[in-house]
Amino acid sequence: MNPKIKTILITGNRKGIGRYLSEYYLGKGYNVVGCSRSNSDLSHKNYTHYLCDVKEEKEVKKTVREIKKNSGVDILINNAGKASLNHSILTPSETVKDLFETNYLGTFLFSRECSKHMIKNKWGRIINFSTIAVPLDLEGEMVYASSKSAIEKMSRIMSKELSTYNITINTIGPTPVYTDLIKVVPKDKVEEIINMQTIKRFGSFEDISNVTDFFINDESSFVTGQRIYLGGL
Repeated sequence: MNPKIKTILITGNRKGIGRYLSEYYLGKGYNVVGCSRSNSDLSHKNYTHYLCDVKEEKEVKKTVREIKKNSGVDILINNAGKASLNHSILTPSETVKDLFETNYLGTFLFSRECSKHMIKNKWGRIINFSTIAVPLDLEGEMVYASSKSAIEKMSRIMSKELSTYNITINTIGPTPVYTDLIKVVPKDKVEEIINMQTIKRFGSFEDISNVTDFFINDESSFVTGQRIYLGGL
């Protein structure tokens, strides 16, 4: 890795949005560090991959500690997450636990550990993933939307706590995008969601990187604690 350029850490980046963002920012000249629960086939001179379960505190601490030694962390994109479609009265408690630990706890752990490094550097960018399921109050997505809503609240409060260190924290809420997460949602449900949007189409990877670029820019140092939902809700 080139120590003279910024390093972006992207969680859950083996496939889907995380994989796209990894390749996108490598193409823009960044150092990129990824992590997932299984190995990645992504190969690039400026890329490093770690095995890590985001909901396991010891693994997160160990991973961030190693990254700090090797390259440091300038930008964190908390992409790792899970979705589930269940009626509330049919939702097992294990599903609730799994989604909150993966989505909320995982985002919190990486944000906490990486921000410690960013505080020392007095500069940092953290981008967290929400979903349009939060403002739309979609039936069947109570647990998923709740976990993402918690991420939004966490992001706003942390943005205030870390603002004096020139660290910004913002969230992005994508519309349905063609990834593995969308496979758990029935086709008619996806069409219903898209019809609720002002712009009635699937989101694209490029739609997402357009927003992450904005949040990352040096010129966006005055933008923090914000959330952007795609699709014109």
